[in-house]
Amino acid sequence: MSTANKIRRSELESWLPALAFKRFGLAKLERPVSMEFYDQWLKNGHHGEMTYLERHRNLKAAPETWLPFAKSALVFAIPYLPLAAENIKSDYVTGKTLAARTALYVDYARDQTDYHATISEELNPVLLELRERYPGAKFQLALDAQPVLERDLAVRAGLGWIGKNTCVLDRLGGSLFFIAEILTSLETDEAALEVQDFCGTCTRCLDACPTKALVAPRVLDATKCISYWTIESKKIPPKDLRSKFGDWFFGCDICQTVCPWNIKVHGANRMMPLPSDREQLVSDLRFILQGSNREIERRFENTPMVRARPFGLKRNALIVAGNLKLNELAANIEALFNSERLGQLAKEIHAELVVV
Repeated sequence: MSTANKIRRSELESWLPALAFKRFGLAKLERPVSMEFYDQWLKNGHHGEMTYLERHRNLKAAPETWLPFAKSALVFAIPYLPLAAENIKSDYVTGKTLAARTALYVDYARDQTDYHATISEELNPVLLELRERYPGAKFQLALDAQPVLERDLAVRAGLGWIGKNTCVLDRLGGSLFFIAEILTSLETDEAALEVQDFCGTCTRCLDACPTKALVAPRVLDATKCISYWTIESKKIPPKDLRSKFGDWFFGCDICQTVCPWNIKVHGANRMMPLPSDREQLVSDLRFILQGSNREIERRFENTPMVRARPFGLKRNALIVAGNLKLNELAANIEALFNSERLGQLAKEIHAELVVV
């Protein structure tokens, strides 16, 4: 038990690995070093409809304004791995996994629980241990729902460098991990760790992006990003852009799965897309296209996909059906012609199908 008002990595290393946390670091909670870059990114309009990023700007610049007690952050890299093909297939029966192509993190949660809840559950023993070891100190879990520039903290905590795909990259862990923090009233006198940039001259992520959303190394224009359009946006993407979405239904991992560091860490086979089961895909998309909002909400309740809401999931289903020429869904698409928000898209997609 410590009575000091400081927290040190050496102390954490004595017990954190026993709780299955090996990749972590400490960072002072202060003005982010990337704040100037963030401001320019907002000024360029690269955040699109995500206006909350503008509203949270001042909170991110000065964390003490929304959490006065916090002096430092214990930063964790929590990996999520692609599920094996046989596990994906078995989950079709239970409805936990769609045949549609989704970002790899979607399958991280257990029992259809959103990853926020899963991570909170996994970090709860750490919080309990911290409170016992540092009586009187304050601790609060922070995930991506709080106004924190997480990648900035992760880099200063020594968890990696910012890759050209804008993700935090680590030679031993790649980039397929969540970043989570425990903010504390304890101070740290440990200097920010500088991790060397190992992207070198590689541009695979920029070259592979089908929509050219990576407009420059480490610069993502969200208004061109498949993940943005299939998760965050509440609009219909331009026709010339959505034709490049391919079979991506929710999110996109291309800029990560082509990365040599992820291939080295996880293996080339695990970075390859799983083969599509057309029959199951048609069945899943049909359910979404013809389902009521309540039916869709009930099926995807407490999963990451609920973020897109029924409108977004129907929109995404239409786009995938059009890109893959799923003629079997023509009748379901035609049934949406009179939809106020989806009618025009449904008509355009239907016209692209080869209906016999």
